[in-house]
Amino acid sequence: MRFYTKEIGRIKAISISNTKGVKKVNKMSANLVENYGLTGDAHAGKWHRQVSLLADESIEKMRYKGIDVTAGDFAENITTEGLQVWCLPVGYRFKLGENTLLEITQIGKKCHHGCAIFQQIGECVMPKEGVFARVLKGGAIRPGDPILTVPADQ
Repeated sequence: MRFYTKEIGRIKAISISNTKGVKKVNKMSANLVENYGLTGDAHAGKWHRQVSLLADESIEKMRYKGIDVTAGDFAENITTEGLQVWCLPVGYRFKLGENTLLEITQIGKKCHHGCAIFQQIGECVMPKEGVFARVLKGGAIRPGDPILTVPADQ
């Protein structure tokens, strides 16, 4: 039996910073490293939150509340479009582009005390709509790459 992948969204932006607790800088491409995360990102490492993802639709909710935010401002690594990432269950596996493989490990997180967005408007989307993943298979990714389903055995 042959399994097919299906596009469920796209990468809108890839953001990296070499320091924790700051907004991330958008990149035109990046490299995901197996069991580590994004090359050059301060949050990468051998733990369960190697890569963070946030939907552009979540960022748009914050824009609607009057705050000027864009991809990377919530310290997310991957900004998606067309996919409500917070609805993916822990353990869900998916591809970014044709070659990488990620697995959801956590949905949401507690906002740290110094979260500038929370201090500005009293709320933030990361605690409920940000997700974290570990890298099962690395490779290069770029904005515009598809986010694909994978067969259950991968």
